[in-house]
Amino acid sequence: MINMTLYKQALEYHSTGRKGKIEVIPSKPVATQHDLSLAYSPGVAEPCRMIAEKEELCYEYTAKGNLVAVLSNGTAVLGLGDIGPAAAKPVMEGKGVLFKKFADIDVFDIELNAKNPDDVIRACEMLEPTFGGINLEDIKAPECFYIEEELKKRLKIPVFHDDQHGTAVISGAAFLNALEIVGKKIEQVRVVFCGGGAAAIACANLYLHLGVKKENILMTDSKGVIYVGRKEGMNPYKERFAVETDRRTVAQALEGADAFVGVSVKDGISAEMVKKMAPNPIIFAMANPDPEVLPEEVLKVRPDAIMATGRSDYPNQVNNVLGFPFIFRGALDTMSTAINEEMKMAAVKALAQLAKQDVPESVSRAYGGQKFKFGREYLIPKPFDRRALLWVAPAVAEAAMRSGVARKNVDLIHYRESLETLLGSTYTVMRGIKKRIQGDLTGGKERPTIVFPEGENPKILKAAAIIREEGIAEPILLGHEEIVEKLKEELGLEAGLKDIRVIRPSTSPHLDEYSQVYFEKRKRKGATYALAHNYMRQTNYFGAMMVEQGHADGLLNGISQSYPEALRPAMQVIGAKPGSRLVGVYMMIFPKRVLWFADTTVNIQPSSEELADIAIQTAAMARSFMVQEPRVAMLSFSNFGSNLHPNTLKVREATAIIKRREPGLIVDGEMQADTALNPEISATSFPFNQVPGNANILIFPDLESGNIAYKLMSKMSSAEAIGPILAGMNKPVFVLQQNSDVNDVVNMAAITAMEIQLRKKEGKTVHA
Repeated sequence: MINMTLYKQALEYHSTGRKGKIEVIPSKPVATQHDLSLAYSPGVAEPCRMIAEKEELCYEYTAKGNLVAVLSNGTAVLGLGDIGPAAAKPVMEGKGVLFKKFADIDVFDIELNAKNPDDVIRACEMLEPTFGGINLEDIKAPECFYIEEELKKRLKIPVFHDDQHGTAVISGAAFLNALEIVGKKIEQVRVVFCGGGAAAIACANLYLHLGVKKENILMTDSKGVIYVGRKEGMNPYKERFAVETDRRTVAQALEGADAFVGVSVKDGISAEMVKKMAPNPIIFAMANPDPEVLPEEVLKVRPDAIMATGRSDYPNQVNNVLGFPFIFRGALDTMSTAINEEMKMAAVKALAQLAKQDVPESVSRAYGGQKFKFGREYLIPKPFDRRALLWVAPAVAEAAMRSGVARKNVDLIHYRESLETLLGSTYTVMRGIKKRIQGDLTGGKERPTIVFPEGENPKILKAAAIIREEGIAEPILLGHEEIVEKLKEELGLEAGLKDIRVIRPSTSPHLDEYSQVYFEKRKRKGATYALAHNYMRQTNYFGAMMVEQGHADGLLNGISQSYPEALRPAMQVIGAKPGSRLVGVYMMIFPKRVLWFADTTVNIQPSSEELADIAIQTAAMARSFMVQEPRVAMLSFSNFGSNLHPNTLKVREATAIIKRREPGLIVDGEMQADTALNPEISATSFPFNQVPGNANILIFPDLESGNIAYKLMSKMSSAEAIGPILAGMNKPVFVLQQNSDVNDVVNMAAITAMEIQLRKKEGKTVHA
């Protein structure tokens, strides 16, 4: 059934605003005459001379090393057939978008008016100086085989026909994992390939490299089984898979087969055919947009089947975006002369292994909260699992170096770290924090211990496993041991959480001790010993007391409670530092800068003195995270007296207090937010501003504005929010936002661990 709404939306998507899906933007400034002289004449002559002397310097002085041609002649576009090069352009632009989005690779799409394969080959030869690699796309078989084979012989840059090898790589990873789940050996399974075109032949070739025996393969096309002596519809590439057999139809081929790999057409096989396959059949029906057979039809007759399709609305989507961006990333970064079998096999195995890892919460969010775990309905990673970059590209790079096609060797550890910067500023910032923590733990030092009062929460358990794996800290879980053990088993975390400490407060030997300490602290604030004993049976209070008594280094709490509920026990048991004020701070991470917002969670309507405290506390806390010196902007709706209102005067007075108390701190105000962040405004109108548009700490006049600002920025801009970071507590205690995801918990655990280490260095933590 034609979805007219989708068709209309697709046309609007491509035509609204700037036409198409791509644009070219400069990567260097061209704002002044001097910039222009460097970008073009006369400065550009110098890199030209250098490249003329040594051609490989083109990778140093131009974009070639990160530039791929997505090239087609439009003879086999999607499922549309030979629609010509102009009609193929939207698809090629789309491929370019995916390259950029998933691996930060730049693309020029090239549509050739050339049906003769030799013309395509010659065009690619002429384009070689421009590109670091060529991605062939939507070229019909068998011409595509000839074109790729010739280009691999003639060019010194990687050439990759994604319609063939992309499908082969992704389905190959799924195939390995499916075999593991059903317990079959690859050298024994019988596989039927259906299609006979570029993708089917590439899949068959790759599966041979994986270990499938050639005698166990039957290939079929629209004419039936490809057998020795068949004349109709044959070519040299199909001939390689011709076998001696009396089977002639797809139905006959499937009898007793262990696996079906389809890249053909809708309704290519039926549920009745599937019935006759071997036990636990593996069925990859990958025709697009409609598979050879629908999963629901198969599962009616063969509930033991494992299925994959090319569609996102079924489990196990074989999507080429899991392969080509990262394969090219590894190839480009090693300046490889080709993409060979070793590199493709490395990608297959990397994807297969990644599917067995715990799936980040961010991936679940991208799929409407759906949970994923390695098994029959999760054989391969999801397209939005950005870890694929970190798994596949290094594996491909290593294979390129090992197989001798790399012209540049890379240190794989440093290379992986460099790739992490492509995952976004938050990933980079948090990786820096985690590396500082790990660096401080050298020489046999024990990891800091962080107690999690919500130890029965599945997100906390998942985060605890990651925290351990990354060497951030040693988690302590509060809860019922049997419940935690059951959850560990259900979530597949037995190995990651092996021997983790689980404490049930009601049975702890410290219960009476903690109750007495709480009673002494609160007896003149209405607490009886019975009340203290009741509180200490609650994980919130017990966890806070563990930190207070030195039985844990820090506490992280709040994923299933409101902020005040999570904070109250810690305030009663531990409290603020003497002379300090609690402040809730968010680290707002933008693509090219980090800003600190305060106060966003604690102080509702602070006075001038309290605003000054907030600024000083935030600057002190941020200083430990930042390389650059804190620069504090005291925000208001007024610029240096432009509006004399009690609210603006409060901010002005707070600024004066800060300057008296902390004369070395760079601070100014009151000022509007654009004045704090735009240097041109200060240069033009406020040359006296001590924070001339370069603020990195923004102090809001009240909780309302701070809370609104950070939520707007995190939802409506490219900023990512880390926090709330609680400054001013007497010991390392941090409170999560309710319903935080696993990644948020891990990030906050890293911040907690860093705070613990900083305090230990200052000699402020004393263990019992």
